[in-house]
Amino acid sequence: MKVIVAEKCGFCHGVKNAIRMAEEILAQEDDVYSLGPIIHNKDVVEQLAQTGLKTVSKVEDIQSGTVLIRSHGAAPQQLAKLKEKGINIVDATCVLVKRLQRIAEQFERDGYNVVVIGDENHPEVQAVVGCAREAVVIADESDLHKLPANGRLGIVCQTTESPDHFGRMLGAIGRGSFRELKVVNTLCEEAIKRQQSAVRLCKQVDIMFVLGGLESANTRRLAELCKNENSETHHLQNWHELDKSILLGKKKAGVTAGASTPEWIIAEFVENLEAFEAKEE
Repeated sequence: MKVIVAEKCGFCHGVKNAIRMAEEILAQEDDVYSLGPIIHNKDVVEQLAQTGLKTVSKVEDIQSGTVLIRSHGAAPQQLAKLKEKGINIVDATCVLVKRLQRIAEQFERDGYNVVVIGDENHPEVQAVVGCAREAVVIADESDLHKLPANGRLGIVCQTTESPDHFGRMLGAIGRGSFRELKVVNTLCEEAIKRQQSAVRLCKQVDIMFVLGGLESANTRRLAELCKNENSETHHLQNWHELDKSILLGKKKAGVTAGASTPEWIIAEFVENLEAFEAKEE
């Protein structure tokens, strides 16, 4: 089978940095924790767990040692509790997420109602919400009723959202009741490049594969965008999840991957996919 890999895919700088920091700490210390999965990829999390990284869901689960703040960041309240316990903090928060948090804090200081366009259950968004006393999270138009009437709205966006969704939501907010709108573009340029690359590719192939964790917001977004253009789009975590029957009759496949998908998963998938036609023959 002919396989084309998207020009932009796989690990982003923020994820590479978080993993590098984790590996460096694990080589030096024994008692190392991650506050939530370091990235949304179970294969990577399992690999790091084998070298000693303990993943916990809340601050109360950590009593000593070193804690790694993952690329999605943490709320100021969580960091304060860790400091009170005297726990060593190593911050691997993505620089773009840090910027998003600072903007939310500034909006609140300036008297704006902080509005975050994104998924309220995503750790990045939860960390941003923790930076403002009364932040409102809106995922789509059905959440617009949450906005304060006639308010001064300071609007930011989850870094991995698509520009189209961000634009649609700004238009919907603008048609509502407000006194003032202030918007800062907090989208990740690397995520946008990956989205554009994936959409271009999915239009050229018979079947499209998006590789990455099912919990990964940026990977899900890639899959949604590709599915809109090619109904034969499949979101898988790795080669072992593939139902080979969906390949029958397909001659050209496209492959992309989320920002938290390691190169070895992409390489393994592509190698097996390229060999598939030969096996069938």
